[in-house]
Amino acid sequence: MEKPNMPLVRWPAIGTVALAVALAGGVTYLSRTQQTVNEAEASPTASGTEKTRPGVAVETAEVGVGTIVEDIRAFGTLVANESVIVAPEIAGRVAKIHFTEAQSVKTGDVLIELDAEILKAQLDKSRSDVELAKSNFERADKLAAQGSGTLRARDETAASYRAANVDLALAEAHLAKTRITAPFAGVVGFRAISAGAYVTPGQRIVELASIDPLKVEFQVSETYLPALVIGLPVHVTVDARPGEQITGKITAIDPIVDVGGRAIRLRAQVPNPDGRLSPGLFARIRVIVDQRPGAMVVPEAAVFQDGGQLYVYRIRSGKTEKTAVSIGQRQPGTVEIRDGLLSDDIVVTAGQLLLRDGASVKVVDGPGGA
Repeated sequence: MEKPNMPLVRWPAIGTVALAVALAGGVTYLSRTQQTVNEAEASPTASGTEKTRPGVAVETAEVGVGTIVEDIRAFGTLVANESVIVAPEIAGRVAKIHFTEAQSVKTGDVLIELDAEILKAQLDKSRSDVELAKSNFERADKLAAQGSGTLRARDETAASYRAANVDLALAEAHLAKTRITAPFAGVVGFRAISAGAYVTPGQRIVELASIDPLKVEFQVSETYLPALVIGLPVHVTVDARPGEQITGKITAIDPIVDVGGRAIRLRAQVPNPDGRLSPGLFARIRVIVDQRPGAMVVPEAAVFQDGGQLYVYRIRSGKTEKTAVSIGQRQPGTVEIRDGLLSDDIVVTAGQLLLRDGASVKVVDGPGGA
């Protein structure tokens, strides 16, 4: 028995037609959408929107004019202008002490007296010896002139007379050494002896220091040598007197560089009329190497680097100009501009990352902003 013929259903063909229709509609849609975008971009309305777009918000500052100070910073120590250990030149017992500790003294003031009884007796004997030698010489000289005395006797008495005078001078010098005086004006420290003590030559009695003016000793790197000259001003501060600054000047530059630290030793001098500063204090030193009045300065934030060159953005007619600059001395918060700007320029200090040359900007309030 034959099976009846059944019609064949071609589902793939129907699917292909449907997909083709769908793709055709999609292409038509995309084409129309692109046409709409192109027309919108070319329309006057779109152009007007682009032109009215607000500029990039930035902060600005005017180029300043001031005095640039080039300096060298260092640490050092205050030192007495003159300092000496007072000591006796002869041995003896301390008879009197004429000073109190931390007392100011003048040049020639007596500080210590040693017992001088024996030396005074020796001085009296030397004076008597001089008188006797003088009398003997005068007698021998008179006899020699009359022919009754010999020239030898006259010469011997003359030599004795001279020797007696030398002994007298020595006795006077020894007696003077019993009075120990201040070699210069200054302040005495703590005494190391008491009345009645026996002292020997060179034994420490007290230290004497001249503290007005004071010296400041410090070191700087050898690289600063070309800028260092005698007379450069220095500003000194000490932790013991916070907020106070003393101004002095360099008085000496060591001609020999320290090979160990590659440093140059310097000495400055600062006034200390009221004695408020003391030798030995730690000091912070600022050496003024150069001062340039009328220098142009801008905030440090205005300067940026691009490709190895330094730039700033300055504002001209509401737009930015990327301007190459050369800088000089940097100071806290500011930098010196040596070339590239004018004194009446306005520079961008914040917002540079969003800028390009010729960009429109809107100045907003901020440090230095309008």
